[in-house]
Amino acid sequence: MVFPRYLHTVIIAMCGCVMAAHAVAAEIVSAPVVSRVEVVLASQYKNQVAALTDEFAQAGMINVHFQFVRQGQPPQNIGLGREVPADKAREVIRLALKYNLGVGILLPERLFPPRFVTIASSNYDDTVEFPIDQAALARLQNQNLTTEEFHRLYRDLTSSRVEPKGRY
Repeated sequence: MVFPRYLHTVIIAMCGCVMAAHAVAAEIVSAPVVSRVEVVLASQYKNQVAALTDEFAQAGMINVHFQFVRQGQPPQNIGLGREVPADKAREVIRLALKYNLGVGILLPERLFPPRFVTIASSNYDDTVEFPIDQAALARLQNQNLTTEEFHRLYRDLTSSRVEPKGRY
């Protein structure tokens, strides 16, 4: 009856090897740098979803969801998760400037999952909106900023106390 004892040892060793192989494979398959992008655009872009999807995909953002306002212009804001790479964040700013006529408000990182991006969201009120001027926006667009430096600046721009404007 020595054979079953060795058989158990071999089976346990094989299970350990299989689990280690799965762990290594899981490390190789990395999560996308931007997990989800939510964009609200003016109704004039409603018939251009395929072209918009392609442009966002070329910028490295594949999981994009579009909504369109019925009338008027959506808010000129962006929100970024704390792990969005600086190059993708600059692409978000570029696309917001192109399709939403500007970026005038930043939404704080703490409101979003780590790799989440939103452009022109109307889900947030003025208690979490941080106005940004063109000079500060230009600092965020600096190509020399690393991801850590970008997010440090982004947090600095979205951390001061903002008084509600009385809309609510």
